[in-house]
Amino acid sequence: MDIAIKTLDGSDAGKLTLSDEIFGLEPRTDILYRVVRWQLAKRQAGTHKTKGRSEIARTGKKLFKQKGTGRARHGSARAPQFRGGGRAFGPVVRSHEHDLPKKVRALGLKLALSAKAKASQIVIVDQITLDDAKTKALKERFVKLGWASTLVIDGETVNENFGRAARSIPDVDVLPVQGINVYDILRRDTLVLTRAAVDALEARFK
Repeated sequence: MDIAIKTLDGSDAGKLTLSDEIFGLEPRTDILYRVVRWQLAKRQAGTHKTKGRSEIARTGKKLFKQKGTGRARHGSARAPQFRGGGRAFGPVVRSHEHDLPKKVRALGLKLALSAKAKASQIVIVDQITLDDAKTKALKERFVKLGWASTLVIDGETVNENFGRAARSIPDVDVLPVQGINVYDILRRDTLVLTRAAVDALEARFK
């Protein structure tokens, strides 16, 4: 598919042919769901923790004698049913990670790119370079271009001035091409790729 190349000023800078093997696939919700779920599970801290009855600092002495009181039988004040007792089946420190085949992850990235291309929510720019790291000036350019919720993907490195100017703009993410991922693509309305990013993606999936 052919797509126009823009500059940060909004002018045309030629055309580029995108690979149908990367940007022309039919989107599959099930694959995208699996990849996003894998991403979010992998970044969960898993540090939530409550104390079980074996970890409570409280006497283990039997509360009262077994028989003759007319009350229920109890053996320890650490039991979950008592105030201050341990938590039954509470969360423990663990990893939420699960495996996902590398081929499925690669397919998910292609499908996310294809979904943006199909929805006409992908923009190709020649390059993203700024002489000065001025957030106000860059925000005005974004408003002029109609980029509100935007993910910008550059080549191997992001221009320092552009990155510093963009990081204070709400709902705008800037990543090098190595950091491109399905979750960030889908959570933003517009995907902006530089020519270098497109070349790197096509070389990656070649």
